[in-house]
Amino acid sequence: MTTFQELAKIKEATLQNNFLAENSKGTRIVVGMATCGQAAGAKKALKLFEKNAVGNDKVKVSMTGCVGTCRLEPLVEVYQDGKRTTYVLVDEDKAQQIYDAHVIGGKVVNKYTVGTNEREDADSIADISYYRRQTRVLLKNCGVINPEDINEYIAFGGYEALQKVLSSMTQEDVITTLLDAGLRGRGGGGFPTGLKWKFAMGKADQKYVICNADEGDPGAFMNRSVLEGDPHALLEAMTIAGYTIGATIGYIYIRAEYPVAVERLKIAINQSKKMGLLGKDILGSGVDFEIEIRLGAGAFVCGEETALIASIEGERGEPKPKPPFPAQKGAFGKPTVINNVGTFANIPQIITKGSQWFSSMGTKKSKGTKVFALGGKINNPGLVEVPMGTSLRDIIYKMGGGIPNGKEFKAAQTGGPSGGCIPVEHLDILIDYDSLSSIGTMMGSGGLIVMDEDNCMVDIARFFLDFTVDESCGKCVPCRIGTRRMREILDNIAEGKGKPIDLERLELLGRNISSTSLCGLGQTAPNPVLSTMKYFKDEYLAHINEKRCPASVCKELLNIVILEDKCIGCGLCAKRCPTEAISGEIKSPYVIDQDKCIKCELCFDACKFNAITKK
Repeated sequence: MTTFQELAKIKEATLQNNFLAENSKGTRIVVGMATCGQAAGAKKALKLFEKNAVGNDKVKVSMTGCVGTCRLEPLVEVYQDGKRTTYVLVDEDKAQQIYDAHVIGGKVVNKYTVGTNEREDADSIADISYYRRQTRVLLKNCGVINPEDINEYIAFGGYEALQKVLSSMTQEDVITTLLDAGLRGRGGGGFPTGLKWKFAMGKADQKYVICNADEGDPGAFMNRSVLEGDPHALLEAMTIAGYTIGATIGYIYIRAEYPVAVERLKIAINQSKKMGLLGKDILGSGVDFEIEIRLGAGAFVCGEETALIASIEGERGEPKPKPPFPAQKGAFGKPTVINNVGTFANIPQIITKGSQWFSSMGTKKSKGTKVFALGGKINNPGLVEVPMGTSLRDIIYKMGGGIPNGKEFKAAQTGGPSGGCIPVEHLDILIDYDSLSSIGTMMGSGGLIVMDEDNCMVDIARFFLDFTVDESCGKCVPCRIGTRRMREILDNIAEGKGKPIDLERLELLGRNISSTSLCGLGQTAPNPVLSTMKYFKDEYLAHINEKRCPASVCKELLNIVILEDKCIGCGLCAKRCPTEAISGEIKSPYVIDQDKCIKCELCFDACKFNAITKK
């Protein structure tokens, strides 16, 4: 069994042996091997570096998780002489050049690096200065340590929080620390974490700790990145939770679509058990705690607490009425604490650095930082971590790099299909729980989809509602039937069949579904529709009254036409048309038969002279 003293020795030895210490004399090569990196071909770069480093004890090659700049993967970082150099879009050829020139020769290959505020290289191929503006708490180890090496986690302060809790803190001390820190749940409603744990502290013959890693929001991958880059942070936090509420068993409920995260969790659990950091008599404290993995089949509704519990119990993943709440009667009828990955992974640092450190970040009612997955019409898609209370404008323009192609910002969807759209008039809103709630949206798990002037808000509302219709478990009538009726109305509006009374019907249906559905999925399903109707009513009216889609997105309301003054008669469009709707003669303007046109837009893509437009 590992002792406190042995953990300290492991920390010091790992820092030196793996060249993790600031004064290390060797060269450390780190290759991003999260899902995004592997999909981009990082395995080939990693193998090449490992092959070159064989027999060279001055070079260490390691894998790591995602730093958030997914668009620039494969990403490689070289630590040498106290400096870190970041290389992006690294294939095998670039990897060999980097090894020969930089690792062996000590000369940075600038043309494959990134520019920063501190050093703008004229010939570097990317700029990630926005990375420097982040406040990385949850993601501090992602992209730094090897997630499959427990020693590296220990080297960066891992399991020090668990040591502190088991050696010098009572259960009440932990609760007080979390309450003073102001940590709120990072998965949706933002319920105070310390209060949730306190509710589960009553006497019972068995209790459970569950991590909700069932990340199902479209475009969200915050939890996956933490699990792939820093899995031991979750294990340590869950063990602290087990000690605090008196639970001996923990479950990580994760979707099977995250194979890399699942594999790294399995490795981390086995390593922790071997070191005596999980299992029986942890660190000689007399505390027992086991963690098991439960795979979900990808049902969005299982992100709801009671549906998740039902799935773990082997039942159909359907929600149950509350109360009783899981803290009183949860898994297998026993008191259960459920938090998501982002909530748990903050806890070790709160314990070691103190509640005041954590509460100094953020706003009065929303403490700490928040990780967002930026997607949609944004120049820098990926993960960013910022203090609560950062404005939406700063996230989009300072972190996200603004909108591509000089387009204008139109809206942002927060909270996934459960959230709402934020229009341009609220671009300066502070991102925290209460501010977002005041304008009809929510924080959610952290997905943030950006839209520009080319997006149709009716189409956006239909996209998110279509998702919730498909994901509804069907248990309660308001969600099962009501959301389908809303989708049918939206379909009619998008197809030019809408009527003015449809807006009243959508409003009435949305309010009733929100107030009468059994769980959070149904209660929040109307949010994208209601928020777009509130802020973009003119677009709905254009679809209904003018039978026109202002953004030229809804195909049933489009006419694709050939501009006579620009068409040179090359015939490429006619060759691509699958319905023979385009006719004409070579070197003369072609025309489109609107009755035959299926609006597939293949002709639009084929034309090289901008002679085809959508009206």
